Amino acid sequence: MTVIIVDDERLSREAIRLRLADEADMVIVGEASDGNEAVRLISELRPDVLFLDVKMPGLDGFEVIDKVSGVHLPIVVFVTAHDRFAVRAFERHALDYLLKPFTASRFAAAVARTRREVQKAADEDTHSGLIKLLDERHRELQKQTPASPAPLRYLTRFAVQRNRRIVLIRADEVEWIESGANYARLHVGSESYLVRMTMLQLERTLDPSRFVRIHRSAIVRIDYVETIVPVLHGDFNVTLRDGTILKLSRNYRGRLQQ
Repeated sequence: MTVIIVDDERLSREAIRLRLADEADMVIVGEASDGNEAVRLISELRPDVLFLDVKMPGLDGFEVIDKVSGVHLPIVVFVTAHDRFAVRAFERHALDYLLKPFTASRFAAAVARTRREVQKAADEDTHSGLIKLLDERHRELQKQTPASPAPLRYLTRFAVQRNRRIVLIRADEVEWIESGANYARLHVGSESYLVRMTMLQLERTLDPSRFVRIHRSAIVRIDYVETIVPVLHGDFNVTLRDGTILKLSRNYRGRLQQ
C-alpha cells in the first residue's frame, strides 16, 4: 500500500514515518508540509492511504480532500491536536483519526483498520463517512454565505466508481443524466458514471434551478442546453452544448420553459 504523509510539523511527520517503518506492506511515496503541496502530490501519486493533518497553512485537511476527491480518494487517517469539534465530527461519521501525541497501540489500531478499508476502496460505503463529513462542512460554509446559490437541502456531489476506486463528482459538473432501471448514468464531459439512484430520486434531490427533467428518461443541466427545436406531435428536440440531442416530451415542456 502506498502512503502519503501530510503534516506541517516536521516532528509529527517523522513520528508517523518511524511507526510505518515497522509495517512491511506500507510504502511511503511522498510527504507534504502544507495543503497545496498535498493536493499536488495526491493528484500525481494517487496513494492508497493518506495520513492527513487537519490544521495546516494554505489549505486545511478538509479542503485538501475536497480538492482531490474528483481525481482520487484515498483511505484517510486524520491527524489532529486536541480539537474537540474535529474529533466529534470524526466520531459522528465513524472516521479514523490520530490524536497527537498518539501511542504505539493507537497507531497500530489505525493501521489495522486502514488495511481493511483499502481492501474495500471501490465500495461506495467505505467512503460514506468521509462524504457525509464533506457535505456537513459544505453546509456549514453555506450558512456563512447567505448569497450562496444552492439551497442546503439539494444534492451537491455524487460518489462514483472510476478505475476500481471511488471518486466524488460535483453535481454542477454533470451535464445530463439518463435513466437505467434503478440506476442512472451521469454524463460528465467525455466520461459517464452509474449511480444507484432512480430518476425520481434525482429529480427530488437536485437543485431545480440548475437541473430539470425533460423526459421520463432524461434530466439536463439547464445552462448546458443550447437549442430547443419543435418536432412532431408537440415534442421538441433539445440540443446540448456538446451536440447531444435529447427528446423533450410535451409532458415535461412546462418545467423547462419555466
